[in-house]
Amino acid sequence: MRRINQISTLVLLLTGTAVFAQQNTDQSKFRQMGTEFPTANTYRTASGAPGESYWQQKVDYDIKVELDDEKQRIMGKEVITYTNNSPHPLTYLWLQLDQNVVHPESDTYKTATNKLGERVSAGQLNGMLDNSFDGGHKIEYVKDITGKPLKYTIVKTMMRVDLPTALVPKTGKIQLQIGWSYNINDRQNPALGADSRGGYELFPEDGNYLYTITQWFPRLAVYDDYNGWQHKQFLGQGEFTLPFGNYTVAITVPSDHIIAATGALQNAKEVLTADQLKRFEEAKTATKPVVIVTQAEATEKEKTKAKDKKTWVYKADNVRDFAFGSSRKFIWDAMGVKIEGSPVPTVMAMSYYPKEANPLYGHLSTEAVAHTLRVYSKHTIPYPYPVAISVEASNGMEYPMICFNYGRPEKDGTYSERVKYGMLGVIIHEVGHNFFPMIVNSDERQWTWMDEGLNSFCQFLAEQEWDRNFPSNGGQARNIVGYMKADKEVQNPIMTNSESIIRFGPNAYTKPATALNILRETVMGRELFDFAFREYARRWAFKHPTPYDLFRTMEDASGIDLDWYWRGWFFTTDNVDISLDAVTEFRMDTKNPEVEKPLASKKSKEQLERDVTYQNNKRDIAATAVERNEALKDFYNTYDPNAPAPTDKDRYEKYIASLGPKERAIIEAKKNYYQLDLSNEGGLVMPVILKFEFEDGTSEIQRIPAEIWRLNDKKISKVFAFAKPVKQVILDPQEETADVNVENNYYPRRPIPSRFEVFKQEGFTRGASMGSNPMQQAQQQKKTNGSN
Repeated sequence: MRRINQISTLVLLLTGTAVFAQQNTDQSKFRQMGTEFPTANTYRTASGAPGESYWQQKVDYDIKVELDDEKQRIMGKEVITYTNNSPHPLTYLWLQLDQNVVHPESDTYKTATNKLGERVSAGQLNGMLDNSFDGGHKIEYVKDITGKPLKYTIVKTMMRVDLPTALVPKTGKIQLQIGWSYNINDRQNPALGADSRGGYELFPEDGNYLYTITQWFPRLAVYDDYNGWQHKQFLGQGEFTLPFGNYTVAITVPSDHIIAATGALQNAKEVLTADQLKRFEEAKTATKPVVIVTQAEATEKEKTKAKDKKTWVYKADNVRDFAFGSSRKFIWDAMGVKIEGSPVPTVMAMSYYPKEANPLYGHLSTEAVAHTLRVYSKHTIPYPYPVAISVEASNGMEYPMICFNYGRPEKDGTYSERVKYGMLGVIIHEVGHNFFPMIVNSDERQWTWMDEGLNSFCQFLAEQEWDRNFPSNGGQARNIVGYMKADKEVQNPIMTNSESIIRFGPNAYTKPATALNILRETVMGRELFDFAFREYARRWAFKHPTPYDLFRTMEDASGIDLDWYWRGWFFTTDNVDISLDAVTEFRMDTKNPEVEKPLASKKSKEQLERDVTYQNNKRDIAATAVERNEALKDFYNTYDPNAPAPTDKDRYEKYIASLGPKERAIIEAKKNYYQLDLSNEGGLVMPVILKFEFEDGTSEIQRIPAEIWRLNDKKISKVFAFAKPVKQVILDPQEETADVNVENNYYPRRPIPSRFEVFKQEGFTRGASMGSNPMQQAQQQKKTNGSN
């Protein structure tokens, strides 16, 4: 039975005149991005590439730092060499003092909003009110290279250093000396850990600490062509915007500590044992991770706790930051990775972790690091640094060549799928940050999505190459639907400053990652997208891009106008809700009496059978007069007006002869014609993807570019012709556009299962269990069976 709208007759006009619907001339969804984009100039071109006058500052650091394991304190002194490559004279420099985010007078505490319920835990209450920690940078001195004091002014998380004479444009250079210290915060304290990013973790069982030392030294803010000084205060969400430079860092710690740090270790023979050195050399050519510091060695050091000290020296070139981890608890493994096109012959993928993270971390972490480097290098640029490190530290944060992640099993060594895939996801994500923003160095303080969103997109690609069943959270269009259809009061456009985002995760991570994946899979296609995305990474590697450089490069390298896409996905909170309002079948009037008259007769009989009076009379009238008396019948009782007459064939032959070859071809094709009427309910224009299911059980998908909406972004109609009759039409059949309402995606409409019914049908999402640990249950069952 036909389930499409009633059939309308399509009469073929001999003149071939096309008929156009009345259209709305409002083209606002497709107008070019004019005022939203800054004017191109010699620094940043209209193509999205750096211009001939592009410049950026350079900052080199020579740092000596000591970690006090007794008092959990950092003491450091540094020599900063600042090179002014800008065309402007500079009379002062701005430095970031990010540790001040945990100062008792921090604006982060003052501006935090919170509420009390009827029940509140001590931890929650302390998180709201406790700002007693003596945190923040304590500046001991700021001097020039000769030792002469320089005037400085601390403004919350920033410090301005006034220069005695202006730093001349393009060639000016100055060296500063700064001494400082600060108390290391407890990273597990909810009032201190998230905003500071680093800190310490105490292991009560053995009384040892694991340190992640981040945002730890006074460091230069960025001065660039589009911001001037980027000295927006650090309140906790907007992360770090930093210039590139070379680092030499000497780190003094207890002699039994192992250091993981940005850069290459310079004095391995002084700080490692002969066995550890030998294992490290073996790791360079190994096909699987080699353990350099064993669990047995680390466990023994946990008991002895050396009192003497040792200094580790690291160097890192062309990086924007430096971080390190330190602990006597560290197990360390490594393996060499060959990256095609990399300037480094062998990149060392390495992991550092306490025994509490084994066996999970030792089994998977370094392999995940190597996998990430390979996949990201394929989609961006070859990884250029000598090392990439994953440190298990019960959190997640990224720095050049090093990142801190979580991934601890139960004490019996078992773990759930959720823990496993959560660990893999965070390692891929944080290692991936080496590319965005550590190499492609975007302004995180202004646009979190420029590093988190792009990185989450590449993370999705890497996860899918790790395991076909990887339970990725970002990338698939369906995963962002809940956020996009949420109340507009809790949404911001992606192009919102980092500190003003209401729902940080969906806005800065998932939505931009999904937008990029939809661009790749649905709008541009993989070939064009991948070429343009690699070009963006190549152009802006070791430079400071803006969103507009990304937008322009993607269009410039692909040849596709994407202004409508940037506007809808990045500058508004519109969502995708395209409604398939109607499907009307049109049947060609062939004029052939042997075709048309039987159809007309059938239609007439069907109409009569549907008539309520006719049906009731069949029931209530036993016999009509004609049925009772045959004599009343005449010619018209047997005459069928829809039966072909002898003269009909002559008229049909004359009609066919009057047609041109184009018209005859249309009639001979015997197509079924369908008009689809669609409306844009959500406001965000997107390609129209249609699946036609035919009565013979086959189907066909047709993809129509978003430009179909360019003359009317509210309502459109489109005609299709098929050799087979259509049974049903489905809009966005593979759920690839993030359409927030699938109920209007079917014609005829079909019932959509409720959330409860979906749960019954599909069960829980893989990797998203609420603490279930089948590995542990299997081991317990094995023990039980063994004891019987």
